[in-house]
Amino acid sequence: KYEDFHPLGIARKKALLIIEVSRRAARLAEIAGMDSLTAEKRLQAVPGIGPWSSALVISECLGDPDAVPVGDYHLPNTVAWALAGEARATDGRMLELLEPYRPHRYRAALMLKLSGIGAPKYGPRTEVRSFSNY
Repeated sequence: KYEDFHPLGIARKKALLIIEVSRRAARLAEIAGMDSLTAEKRLQAVPGIGPWSSALVISECLGDPDAVPVGDYHLPNTVAWALAGEARATDGRMLELLEPYRPHRYRAALMLKLSGIGAPKYGPRTEVRSFSNY
């Protein structure tokens, strides 16, 4: 129950997802022998698991080199900056830019992410405060 997770600082939504995944553990373990599309459907049948989570499970656990996690906050910008010099991108644009790398789109995106290439950052910066007066 959620109350067991609360002292650990786990939000209710995540706690309920952990409980649900635990209840379905035997059925979810069966994805190890499935193709990516079937595994994706099985994973997304669990409330709280969407395209991003299922793509990460499929790529990392099943080894699918083409399962790109859509819905990631930074990945589309990283891919667009590295491959097209565009500072901002949507998931659709990211997939378009990764298309030449099929069937290794996840690997290509991961390599770009791990390379340290990053799109320009916008927005206010926090001023560095001196604590010498405290």
